[in-house]
Amino acid sequence: MDLLEQSLRKAFINRKEIGSQYDPKLIINQPEKKEFLLNNLQDETEKCVSFIFSIAFVTQDGLNAIKTYLNDLNQKGVKGRLITSTYLQFNHPDVFESLMKIPNLEVRLSEKRGFHAKGYLFEHQDYHSFIIGSSNLTMSALKLNYEWNVRLTSYNHGEIIHQMKMHLEEQWEQAIPLTQEWVTEYRENYIVEEITDLSVINDPPLKENYIVPNRMQEAALSSLKALRESGEQRGLVISATGTGKTYLAAFDVLNARPNKMLFIVHREQILKDAMRSFQRVIGGSSGDYGILSGNRKDINAKYLFATIQTISKLEYHQLFEPDEFDYILIDEVHKAGANSYIKTINYFEPQFLLGVTATPERTDKINIYELFDYNIAYEIRLQEALEEDLLSPFHYFGVTDYEKDGGVISEVTDLKHLVLEDRVKFLIEKLDYYGVSHNKVRGLVFCSRKNEAKLLAEQFNCLGIPSSHLTGDHSIEDREYEIQRLEAGEIEYIFTVDIFNEGIDIPMVNQVVMLRNTQSSIIFIQQMGRGLRKHKSKEFVTIVDFIGNYKNNYMIPMALSGDISGNKDNLRRDTFETSYITGLSSINFEQEAKERIFASIDQAKLDTIAELRKTYTKLKERLNRVPNLSDFKESNTLDPLIIMNRSDNYHGFLKKMKDSVQVLSDIDNKMLKFLSKEILPGKRQHEIVLMKALMESNSYMMTRVEIVQLFKQFNLDYSQRTVDSVIKTLSLDFYTGTLKMAYKGAELINIEGETIKFTQAFIEALKVDYFADHAKDVIKTAWLLSKEFDKSSPLTRYQKYYRRDTIRLLGWKEQIVDQNIGGYVRDDEEKIFVIFVTLDKGEDFQGAEIAYEDALLDESTMHWVSKAGRKLSSPEIQIMQNPKDWAIHVFVKKSDDEGLDFYYLGEVQPKVDTIHQLEKPTGDGKSKSVVEMELKFKEPIESRLFKYLR
Repeated sequence: MDLLEQSLRKAFINRKEIGSQYDPKLIINQPEKKEFLLNNLQDETEKCVSFIFSIAFVTQDGLNAIKTYLNDLNQKGVKGRLITSTYLQFNHPDVFESLMKIPNLEVRLSEKRGFHAKGYLFEHQDYHSFIIGSSNLTMSALKLNYEWNVRLTSYNHGEIIHQMKMHLEEQWEQAIPLTQEWVTEYRENYIVEEITDLSVINDPPLKENYIVPNRMQEAALSSLKALRESGEQRGLVISATGTGKTYLAAFDVLNARPNKMLFIVHREQILKDAMRSFQRVIGGSSGDYGILSGNRKDINAKYLFATIQTISKLEYHQLFEPDEFDYILIDEVHKAGANSYIKTINYFEPQFLLGVTATPERTDKINIYELFDYNIAYEIRLQEALEEDLLSPFHYFGVTDYEKDGGVISEVTDLKHLVLEDRVKFLIEKLDYYGVSHNKVRGLVFCSRKNEAKLLAEQFNCLGIPSSHLTGDHSIEDREYEIQRLEAGEIEYIFTVDIFNEGIDIPMVNQVVMLRNTQSSIIFIQQMGRGLRKHKSKEFVTIVDFIGNYKNNYMIPMALSGDISGNKDNLRRDTFETSYITGLSSINFEQEAKERIFASIDQAKLDTIAELRKTYTKLKERLNRVPNLSDFKESNTLDPLIIMNRSDNYHGFLKKMKDSVQVLSDIDNKMLKFLSKEILPGKRQHEIVLMKALMESNSYMMTRVEIVQLFKQFNLDYSQRTVDSVIKTLSLDFYTGTLKMAYKGAELINIEGETIKFTQAFIEALKVDYFADHAKDVIKTAWLLSKEFDKSSPLTRYQKYYRRDTIRLLGWKEQIVDQNIGGYVRDDEEKIFVIFVTLDKGEDFQGAEIAYEDALLDESTMHWVSKAGRKLSSPEIQIMQNPKDWAIHVFVKKSDDEGLDFYYLGEVQPKVDTIHQLEKPTGDGKSKSVVEMELKFKEPIESRLFKYLR
């Protein structure tokens, strides 16, 4: 049956039919599931050969969501058209200017009365697809609003597509071209509505003329109050840049009502802003507020704002009694490891000491958590701040950096190449293309070298873009002067090296440009955060990251997603699937930039003992104890499986960290190893549930009937095949070959008729608290990891599995060694056929005697080749020719560079009419017969994963 016909039958006649990539689809924004119209629109745009949109309302942020895709299309020579309007004067003049900067997009304006269309038509190689419904090209419509849209597909000769194309062409001919002259006239007549919503500015909301805390601040204040009431004298607040830490501190001081307060900062230029914020919240006489710095000495002020450079000096300590201040607050407290801070903290004895920071992990020598008695009063990171609408939405663009004659910018590129005239023009062109809110640039550019910042600023000036540069060599007065010029619009860019990473407020910044290698995810977020403060002059901030051939590119998805687990699959997924970002923000990468990130991920060494030790030490410092394995998962600090890749069990890892003083017997070590390697990944909940129940029972035993009841209680499959598989796993009867020998003696259960019981060795081991704690910790961690898997099915689509995992979870009676499985294996009794495919086998692939040409043809179809020597009469090919009652599962990995595990893509059915036998050359110059065919997925592969695998 034709694929489109198949999809139409599934959609309109019988939903149980096998579909294809052409399936009609109802699209509704569902933020809780990270499903948006935006993803569908990006997917269609990315793979089309032309398009035409008929959209009434367009905003700059909506346009931003597809700019990288339009750029990639432009690189391929693909063009598109857009019909829009001035209906209700919704479209701002700025968006028309932004539209004119897209070289492969032709825009016309419909003069049709009441133009309110919302349709997206895409031409592909041999079909058309269109999305039609209620969504305009705005970020609210693409991600947040409750909208209904339908995606449909038609061949070129279909009636509905014929009607649509004819109508669009008619509308196109009647519309007028968008020109600069038209935009100028439209702007002159455009009525600008004043912004009256105070939520768009950086200050807290007003209520009856009083400033009131936002949601984040209310929660933090409650926690701080509880902390003090419990008798604690120190507390730490971790709060993302731009979420109002200074106002939070002012609100807490108002609650605490100290007789005298000291506020400590590291830069004098912050003092006045902080003091003004406190005055707005606390009120009172201006004489209550004072500054202690190099220029002012208001030491008698009730609320004293001091620089650390001044207050840390001995002569100033002597001016105050140790208990002079009831309340001391330290801003940007991650710097408190410096001697000046330590001296000051040790001298004063306040009733309460508060530290605030966005990045407590920054200090290397001093444990900030310990400094504040491990009392984390409140924590809000970037994702949470975006969810709470505390920050300006952002549009991140991962852009391909300048390339000439095969040479790409990298860490070792000479300065002369960084400031080449051609590269500077390239940068300007990209910055202009990706633009800013309302097209009036207030930009910060982070460079890697002082000379680079200076020379690039000079080059921008020469090309008519007023710019300046600031480095650590400039005075505070120089910095304040240039910031004032930026805010006043006298210059468009400040080029800098690191000095604006933190501790500076320029809410008007609407473009952050990164022209440097990402050194750490913390610095990345700090620099991005320079533009995240809300301000009435902008609706969003543009982040343009020029990505060269940097070895640290893998840190980019790590920083954007907040996933510091070290799991490479997560980093790859966070690069090609960016729907994890919250609200009206978006993350987009140009295609070549993506490839550079993938290359960096492949090469990165994220699981070396040295790297693991750094992560382990940070968590230990935060917890003030030796972390459990489950702590890494619960704190999203590190994927526990990465630890297990480097050790047999967590006890062994602690020995490497020099944090284990206990000794375990060889058998105890083996039992923990088995739990850690086989049960910990959490791919099946049954073993986890059963182990926990047995460990909590007095007898350490259960009957089969009780096991079935237990599985029923947890809504797990309780078929005899599954129960047998679970028992065989824990008794080690499932395992064969080298694994059988490796685990010998580590059997956890014995089988006595219809009863299972812990082995005597395991019972004895559990009597030792240290072993029992480790075993329980593995089970707890496994339960946490198991939540990522579908417990209603033995396999979860798009999760990754090793070969032995797959056949165990599908109920094989015993393990088959990987080498004996090769490309596929089958269970004739249960009629299960499992196929494993490595798509990119590499030029020097030595794993087979013939060159296999397995390939994903589209989201619904795979081209598959049998093992060498197979003919149409071979048993497995006979099954493929008559697959009735057989379950055929397909697992795929992109290449061997990604490890030994495979993505599960789902069940397939062979297209019987494509099965044929042919001869393939072998490595010895001869040939062997193979059989090739097309396999049809019962459910299409999700588009983003398909594109990644391709």
